[in-house]
Amino acid sequence: MVLIVDDDAMLRGALENLFRSVGMRVALFASAAELLAFAFPDAPTCLLLDVRLRGQSGLDLQTRLSQMGIQVPIIFMTGFGDIPMTVAAMKAGAEDFLAKPFREQDLLDAVAAALQKDQHRRQGMRKLDELRASYQSLTPREAEVMRMVVAGLLNKQIASELSISEVTVKIHRGQAMRKMKARSLAELVLMAQQLGICESPL
Repeated sequence: MVLIVDDDAMLRGALENLFRSVGMRVALFASAAELLAFAFPDAPTCLLLDVRLRGQSGLDLQTRLSQMGIQVPIIFMTGFGDIPMTVAAMKAGAEDFLAKPFREQDLLDAVAAALQKDQHRRQGMRKLDELRASYQSLTPREAEVMRMVVAGLLNKQIASELSISEVTVKIHRGQAMRKMKARSLAELVLMAQQLGICESPL
């Protein structure tokens, strides 16, 4: 879905027609307040945002969305663009900055790239949620053994630390690998890094 925030009704209409002509869903907003009252869809989304809005500016809205934890790729549009404004928007995470009037194909290309990036982000978030669910399915002892394994301890060292037998360590280790769906120790370490329970190597 493409979300368009611009206080120019004619431009909003023209952009809506353009995106609908290539099969994209569109939602139109005349102000930052209207967008903030909108329920963002659970689908790849891109925000096409005018820098100079009545009331809250586009840059202010960008900051507000970030504070609210709303992650959506933003492409800024402006008829009064200048270098400091562009730098501020890009530093704050904007995907692109298009000066009006822009070519339709340039706009479509920028939006397509932003939607693809959001789709990849969403896929990554889903995988991380699945990883967290797998980790939460471990027993406390399995989780403890997993943390020690990914920290580089050998089975006999873990057995000594936990005052259990090496056979028991192997059982817990095997259960942790199975529940985490890890096919190798390297994969288990990578999962632990993604979960934040193991520091990434320097």
